[in-house]
Amino acid sequence: MAEVGAGLRAYGLIAAMWVRSTMTYRFSFAMTLLSNFTATGFDFVVILLMFGQVDGLGGFSFAEVAFLYGTTGTAFGLADLSLGQVQRLGRRVRDGTLDTLLVRPVPVLAQVAADRFALRRLGRVTQGLAVLVWSLVLLDVAWTPAKVVLVPVTVLSGWLIFSAVMVVGAAFQFWAQDGSEVANAFTYGGNTLLQYPPVIFAQDLVRGVVYVVPLAFVNWVPALYVLGRQAPGGLPGWAAFVSPVVAAVFWVVAGLAWRAGIRSYRSTGS
Repeated sequence: MAEVGAGLRAYGLIAAMWVRSTMTYRFSFAMTLLSNFTATGFDFVVILLMFGQVDGLGGFSFAEVAFLYGTTGTAFGLADLSLGQVQRLGRRVRDGTLDTLLVRPVPVLAQVAADRFALRRLGRVTQGLAVLVWSLVLLDVAWTPAKVVLVPVTVLSGWLIFSAVMVVGAAFQFWAQDGSEVANAFTYGGNTLLQYPPVIFAQDLVRGVVYVVPLAFVNWVPALYVLGRQAPGGLPGWAAFVSPVVAAVFWVVAGLAWRAGIRSYRSTGS
């Protein structure tokens, strides 16, 4: 736990340094933030155009699809903001600059994650959160205390799950220096998949993201409970509340993968 605390403190200090650097040029930051917000919003524009031609998608209304989009979009945006930089690890392994991080008395993961902290990625978070709030206004749901609590829990658990997947993908790059696209298939690809109802996909694919790589716990499983829909993959109703447990398991796997990657690393000068 002491190592985790030290890593979080180091991450905060490094990220704060990059934030101060970014805010030196406030107009430039505002423009890049707006660009990020607009670019990520095109995914939702596709959904808007789609519902301009149809009344439902697999039996799901516009508000329900917007809820799915908002939950996964916000969760992924938070993960991309906080840990998106780990995808650059392969480049550091190839050019040897990782060596400079290894000799510092700071956890390597904290340095890699906070390096060049991109505050402009807050645009993705803002866009996803805006759609989520809009969907909550439009939804016709019989709200209960459990469902109300489940909405923020879903977003936070999804953030942790996506973050853990990013760390696993970064660890994979110790062996495959050009393996960032493999991780992107599960992060960016998973985010796109979870924006839509599971009923429109092949059942083998749905079972894969429920039981094999359980990305469905980012939003499908808890969100469908909130919407009063059947859980995907034949899961029981109580599975909606285990997303935090799934996130914890993901992080255990991510921690083990990262340690294995660090131990296998050989400097370019080796």
